[in-house]
Amino acid sequence: MTTPPPPPPPNFGPPPTGPSGMPPSAGTNGLAIGSLVLSLLGLFCGIGSIVGVILGFIARGQIKRTGQGGNGLAVAGIVIGIATLVISIGIYVVVLSSSGS
Repeated sequence: MTTPPPPPPPNFGPPPTGPSGMPPSAGTNGLAIGSLVLSLLGLFCGIGSIVGVILGFIARGQIKRTGQGGNGLAVAGIVIGIATLVISIGIYVVVLSSSGS
C-alpha cells in the first residue's frame, strides 16, 4: 500500500504591499535620519535647522511613496528644526538689540 501525497501548503494570499502597491522597502529612510540630525545641530548653526526642515518634508514624501520606515524621525526633524530655528532667531535678535545700546 502506498500513502497518499501530503496536501499542498495553504495559500495565504498575495504578499503585503505598501501604500503605493509596491512591497515595503526595508530600513529607515536616510533623509529622515539626516533631517533629525541637522535639526538638532541647527541650535548651533541656523542653516542646519532650515536644511533639516526641508529634508524632513522630502523624507515624508519618499516614505509615503516607498513604504519605508522613519516617518516619526522625519516629523521630529521638522518640529525640532522649526523650534531650533525660532530659538536661533530669538538669540540673534536679543544679541543684536543689546549690542546697539
